Amino acid sequence: MVFSSMTFLLLFLPLVLAVYFITPKWCKNTVLFVFSLIFYAWGEPIYVCLMIFSTVLDYCCGRAVDKYRGQKKAKIGLIISICVNLGLLCTFKYSDLLIGTFNGIFGTSVPLLKLPLPIGISFYTFQTMSYTIDVYRGDAKVQKNILSFGAYVSLFPQLIAGPIVRYQTVADQINERTHSFDKFGDGVKRFVAGMGKKVLIANNIGLLWSTISSSQTKDLTVLSAWIGLIAFAFQIYFDFSGYSDMAIGLGKMFGFDFLENFDYPYISKSITEFWRRWHISLGTWFRDYLYIPLGGNRKGIAIQLRNIAIVWFLTGFWHGASWNYLLWGAYYGVILIFEKLVLLKYLKKLPAVVGHIYTLFAVVLGWLLFAFEDIAKGFEYIKVLFGFAGGAAYGNTMYQLITYLPLLLICAVASTPLASGIYKKLSCKLNEGGMLAIDSICIIIVMFLSLAYLISGSYNPFLYFRF
Repeated sequence: MVFSSMTFLLLFLPLVLAVYFITPKWCKNTVLFVFSLIFYAWGEPIYVCLMIFSTVLDYCCGRAVDKYRGQKKAKIGLIISICVNLGLLCTFKYSDLLIGTFNGIFGTSVPLLKLPLPIGISFYTFQTMSYTIDVYRGDAKVQKNILSFGAYVSLFPQLIAGPIVRYQTVADQINERTHSFDKFGDGVKRFVAGMGKKVLIANNIGLLWSTISSSQTKDLTVLSAWIGLIAFAFQIYFDFSGYSDMAIGLGKMFGFDFLENFDYPYISKSITEFWRRWHISLGTWFRDYLYIPLGGNRKGIAIQLRNIAIVWFLTGFWHGASWNYLLWGAYYGVILIFEKLVLLKYLKKLPAVVGHIYTLFAVVLGWLLFAFEDIAKGFEYIKVLFGFAGGAAYGNTMYQLITYLPLLLICAVASTPLASGIYKKLSCKLNEGGMLAIDSICIIIVMFLSLAYLISGSYNPFLYFRF
């Protein structure tokens, strides 16, 4: 499924671009809407109807909110939008978790629904809700063209794995956006860089994590367990940030400017800073549509801590229908509350390296909770991490370390601003022609290697694909 979807995207893109740019301006959103539905149907033909339903529902709710602004009917339109969107999300994503939990508590045997999860439903339901909320608040104008609104909801560059594009950030671009050779070229560079991060880095370092995490406890050592967990930390970063780069690049090709979704999170010096840099679109969504409306930090420390707890419970719940995600959300909620109450003021006084080491340790340990949906297996892995279980197969561990050390070093460097800093210095020293030549060579090499890997490789997971 994932391999065919990536391949289909690469085959699909030239056709979409050709049709899009020969189409008159008034028809471009319609072209995007139609082709986005085709792209989604490649992976989820049945659930195209669900996406169309969400589009029509939120379009009508937005029009009702605008028409009856200041009246009770406007709030009814908002409530319908929120309740239906969350209802669909809960039905498809969480029904079996709730039924299974109910059966476990009360000893019943209610059959699971086993509904296939619509790809990207967590992303596009948040997007459609943001539209109705923005219109209700007066932060964005109502969209009166349903085809243009449909293009926003189903926009294929970021449809299946984000970033979450809030309506108010692209409202003007939906109706009026600029196209230029420079912007298109920047989009191509960003898209190819993201594909390289995803295919060449995330997939290869992910093989190391897949090998280690599937090993039996007796075959692991403390060192191999830490190597595996660090590999997963790199995999999930380059997988998700790579896809976000691809989406941002594709957006530029079609004239859109999506907001950044990652800002080198692994250079953070606190967990608070980490979550300002990681999955920025999700963090700002919860901040603006939940944390601040609940009172944020304006109503005293007790209310603020309550709001942090609520946000992180729901953040964990958003990520998946499994109890390990709730534990992961609670883990970060507790750390953030502790930082808010005590730790941050001490971290500011300590050398930056101390905060950096603390943050990396906490984040890498947190990824263990995220990685294992089987909580019992996750706790077995924790025992190995801290020397309470495992074997003594150091020969295999050293082989893995030596084999993957170059890639681990590449991951470490690529997750910092070092490479982009070197690129900026080069761009200052070289003329436009020289930089164009370097960019072109890099694009060709990364594109060729990525395509070669996709054709020959079989390991190509999208970690955020299921959300």
